Amino acid sequence: MENLDEKVWYACYGSNLLQERFLCYIQGGQPPGANTPYIGCEDKTPPIYSEEMYISAELYFAKVSRNWNGGIAFIRTTFIPTASTYGRIYLITKGQLIDIARQETNTSTSLEIEFGKAIKNGFYIFKQPSWYGNLLYLGEHNGFPIFTITNEQDSQSSTKPSNAYLKTIIDGLRETHWLYNDAIFDYLKTKHGIIENYSEEELRSIIGEQKD
Repeated sequence: MENLDEKVWYACYGSNLLQERFLCYIQGGQPPGANTPYIGCEDKTPPIYSEEMYISAELYFAKVSRNWNGGIAFIRTTFIPTASTYGRIYLITKGQLIDIARQETNTSTSLEIEFGKAIKNGFYIFKQPSWYGNLLYLGEHNGFPIFTITNEQDSQSSTKPSNAYLKTIIDGLRETHWLYNDAIFDYLKTKHGIIENYSEEELRSIIGEQKD
């Protein structure tokens, strides 16, 4: 039986880089640019702490989210030393992470996640089929395990993310990693889903016209 009050790090790499957006998963609410509100967690206590991190897995955009009108962020399940995805970790409880997973997977019933199996195997698929039904174990930090969620398949076709979704990620990159416009451009321009669908001019326009 899991102790749902135990603390864990939840690692984010997409729109949840922006704390205002992530708190909609915790406390409920509708993020700017999204089409629907979130109910939040049963325990609406804000994260105890958050900080930046780097994930050694490739970021890409796939599927078509009705909430964001386009592709959304995933990381691949294969970890490689040359990959460096900007992330953010939030210190929350296991119970809150389960409630976040319920919202990410549009699950209206109860959801069970075996965190121990994720630690042992490196992953735990808690819902099939599902866009975000795969819990990945990313190691430990300051005595607490780090988990994130993504798709179980790495062979998804890339899709174009909406401007609103990209703007949320861009704001999160600025807030979490203190990146300037040119650094954000260099980071995003190589991502599948962006490289095929946005010209350099379009991407720079979304990020902001001014250069560093």
